[in-house]
Amino acid sequence: MPDNLKGLEVFVAVVESGSFTAAAKHLHLTVSAVSKAVGRLEIRLNKKLFERTNRCLEITEAGTAYYETCVRVMTELAEAEAMLQAQGAEPVGALRLHVPVAFGRMRVMPIILRLASTHSALRPQVAFNDKMLDLVEEKADVAVRLLSVNQAREGFSSLYLGTENLVLCAAPTFAKRHGRPTDRFDLSRFDCVTYGRSDGTVAPWQFDIGRDGTERRDISSSLVLGSAEAQVEAVKAGLGISQLASWLIEKELQSGELVDLAPDMSASGLKLHLVWPKQRETSAKVSMTLDALSKYLKVS
Repeated sequence: MPDNLKGLEVFVAVVESGSFTAAAKHLHLTVSAVSKAVGRLEIRLNKKLFERTNRCLEITEAGTAYYETCVRVMTELAEAEAMLQAQGAEPVGALRLHVPVAFGRMRVMPIILRLASTHSALRPQVAFNDKMLDLVEEKADVAVRLLSVNQAREGFSSLYLGTENLVLCAAPTFAKRHGRPTDRFDLSRFDCVTYGRSDGTVAPWQFDIGRDGTERRDISSSLVLGSAEAQVEAVKAGLGISQLASWLIEKELQSGELVDLAPDMSASGLKLHLVWPKQRETSAKVSMTLDALSKYLKVS
């Protein structure tokens, strides 16, 4: 080990345990060996790291600054070793994922099922929820999130995968019978199928206004549904028009079950992100899952 790394583990153990005796017990060393290691470190640095008295051991200001650096260096070394060990390793064990309900079922699950069928030792545990859950409390390995902005917290990494495209759509029979809206102000004359949030409010529709501008408009609803997939079924049944994400109705648009009523009124919707704890990204199961999701997940 290079000279400037010698004694780091001993020094950190003393700081975190609060005494030479406790550090020696933790490291399975003698108290004398721990004391000598810290002494050599102080001589090399030409700095006093601890104030020693008969009653207590207190870290100095220089010691505090050095401790923070040591912890960062040791963490980076551990992560580098874990990354090297994970290269080529088979993903094993429980993989905890949090995904949005509709997007998770339609877009994420096919990817996860392919991973599970290829790697028999991988055990996906997938939670479907449209709410913003605490990923630390939920002990999630990876989260797929559709949000207006990225809300990754400290200690987490995130990857932006694109922005969904919102389409005004209807069944062909409805469009033939009622026509098509000419602009966003013309929507009041149509029956509209909207999304009802769990708090009882109705989600507004969004429209791109000028360069990088967005307008949210409350829409008069003929039918309010708390499920995006139920909205699709209602629109296919000819009960009105709706603004839906293109990933949600891709098959229906291709088959002709639904039509895009106003391509020039398409709007930018939620942003798709992968979010994961930084300390887990070097594990084989997490890195492989991130690779697969980043490669195959699309929102438009």
